[in-house]
Amino acid sequence: MSFKGKKPVDKAEAKPGVDAAAVRELAKLLKETGLTEIEIEHNGARIRVSRGGGVAAPATPAPPTPAPAPAATQPAASGPPAGAVPSPMVGTVYLAPEPGRPNFVKVGQSVKEGDTLFIVEAMKTMNAIPAPRSGTVKEICVENGAPVEFGQTLLVLG
Repeated sequence: MSFKGKKPVDKAEAKPGVDAAAVRELAKLLKETGLTEIEIEHNGARIRVSRGGGVAAPATPAPPTPAPAPAATQPAASGPPAGAVPSPMVGTVYLAPEPGRPNFVKVGQSVKEGDTLFIVEAMKTMNAIPAPRSGTVKEICVENGAPVEFGQTLLVLG
């Protein structure tokens, strides 16, 4: 179909405009649900609403700054404790194989390399977290059903 320089007047043929009411409704939905971003597409129009400020620019690493030399009386650099077992993924940690069953491990228990310590659920998949080495459980650093981050200490083996 050719318009020969004329713009379409039929609303069905015109490009969709910004629906301010829809944007407000999506923003309200973000606030109610705690989501950070929501996007919908309807009849060729796509609306994305996100919280937390404008457009995210690609992160550029800051130049490394030299760390001050630690004083002789300062304790060793903080970080994961010796024997820490980190989470290999982001997800939800479970201490037992299913609700109502005993936990895989408890403080003071001896474990062998390969024994299951936890389950981390990620993307609806249950992932067993095995002991990386033999030892005694010194500390359990997470609670059942808690969200965990990659590298977060789950347990300390002694």
